[in-house]
Amino acid sequence: MYAASMPKVSQEYLDARRAEILSAARRCFVRNGFHATTMQDVLRESGLSTGAVYRYFAGKQDMIVAIAEENLGEVVAEVRKLADQRPTVGIGEALADLFEVIKAKHAENGFAALTLLVWSESLYIPALTERIKATIVEACAEVVKIVREHQNAGALPQGATAEELAQLIATIMPGFILQLTVLGPSGVDGLPDAARALWPGGERHTTTPHTAGQLGE
Repeated sequence: MYAASMPKVSQEYLDARRAEILSAARRCFVRNGFHATTMQDVLRESGLSTGAVYRYFAGKQDMIVAIAEENLGEVVAEVRKLADQRPTVGIGEALADLFEVIKAKHAENGFAALTLLVWSESLYIPALTERIKATIVEACAEVVKIVREHQNAGALPQGATAEELAQLIATIMPGFILQLTVLGPSGVDGLPDAARALWPGGERHTTTPHTAGQLGE
């Protein structure tokens, strides 16, 4: 009888409360680092009771894994969007778009700094290592779609496979995230334009003597 009279909690409410806790944890981790942050810090930051927080997360490790899941999922979603919605976009334009998205997310919730924390913790948390590996595979698979299209159009060289070129391009993102964290947004302002200049869209990749002569002039 008592149980039947208990109010039901919607999934939307549960999801919102979980997101609220993770937002508090993000702020603490960005401000103090993962190891210097205590569960009490997260409790104070969230303004929630101990029971409310522990209902969702057993400890800090669960929180950092959950944050990693969100961050990595967002990266894959953005890469997939570029591959699906703009299949003819140049590699440089795709990178530039991704740079801008990551800058915006970093301004919103410390995305880049938290990504560095996740990478460092992945050395000791196997679940993080496996999730990062899966994200690399997923992201590269989406980049392959763009690369292969441009190889077929002659805009990228055929000397390496689409998979190899996609993996090479994907290695640029960790460097951007590191510089965004260390140098700040103003320190990476020119990188989107640099990506567009390095890989302009619509140009064919050629190795004709005429082209080589022009480069040497």
